[in-house]
Amino acid sequence: MLYLIPGLLCDRSIWKEQADALGPVEEVSIPDLRGIDRIPTMAQRVLDRAPAKFSLAGHSLGGRIAMEIVRQAPERIERLALLDTAVIPVQPGEPERRRALVELAERAGMRALGEAWLPPMLHPARHGDRELIDRLMGMIERNTAASFKAQIEALLHRPNARHVLESIQCPTLVLCGRQDSWSPLTHHEEMAAAITGATLVVVEDCGHMSTVERPEAVLRALQAWLQPD
Repeated sequence: MLYLIPGLLCDRSIWKEQADALGPVEEVSIPDLRGIDRIPTMAQRVLDRAPAKFSLAGHSLGGRIAMEIVRQAPERIERLALLDTAVIPVQPGEPERRRALVELAERAGMRALGEAWLPPMLHPARHGDRELIDRLMGMIERNTAASFKAQIEALLHRPNARHVLESIQCPTLVLCGRQDSWSPLTHHEEMAAAITGATLVVVEDCGHMSTVERPEAVLRALQAWLQPD
């Protein structure tokens, strides 16, 4: 079984192309963890509902949740994929910047939040892609200010996952859009180097939202990762 964990402001639609393609050959589950304000609690929710053994892929915040799942129950994870994520701790000024976005969502609504938050997440060439922008804005508007606030609090209280990397023993994919300015490639190179036997995949002409910006490239990487050893 394969669990796909969405990131900040994301829902199951962020994995649509990959889930649709993998579903006929791999049972896929995409949990909704919105409304929970701590990453360890999110991880425990997945573990409570998952089978004894399963594969796990997480995008962005979902990658941090995936690493916490591995920390809590490493023996249950058959394969791990970390997409456009990071292990860095809270940075100076980060709480103020993130909470300003929460205040914007509460004051002006989720569309206003999306208009401020989304462009830096994408490759600059995609800023004029109305089909992609409309799809992602619709996803953002399916969230609420309260669920966004919970996710932000989870991120601001995130566990230090750096030490988890060296403990990972399962086949691991680390994937990043080359132009991901939110979770840069250098972070992923360091993560892959810390994980024994990890495979690093760089998706060209792609920002932070790799699963929808370059869905075919992400799918190919996941299919290769899921192949038996």
